[in-house]
Amino acid sequence: MLSLITTTVIGIVVIVLAVINMKGNISTLHSYHRSRVKPEDVKPFGKLVGLGTLIIGITLIIYGVLMYAFEITQLVPLSIVATVIMALGFVIGLVISFYAMIKYNKGIF
Repeated sequence: MLSLITTTVIGIVVIVLAVINMKGNISTLHSYHRSRVKPEDVKPFGKLVGLGTLIIGITLIIYGVLMYAFEITQLVPLSIVATVIMALGFVIGLVISFYAMIKYNKGIF
């Protein structure tokens, strides 16, 4: 039960940050990324980074629910599916966020 609560709370926090970024407020991002984005690119940059972050947040919640179901049922396929979804969600979310950073910052760092 604790894993469900923990991943859900973290997922909700990540989703809230994603929505903030998607609305064009990139103040939650590192100052390096904020300073290198042109003013006219702030909205599209925020939308892409926010989309990547949103995918990660949703993935966290799905992972928590599936792992909770695994704890109850002990069905190993649930654990495998949860792990695959978590890995895919993180990779997809990071790829989208890194793409935005490369496109609008000309680099990740």
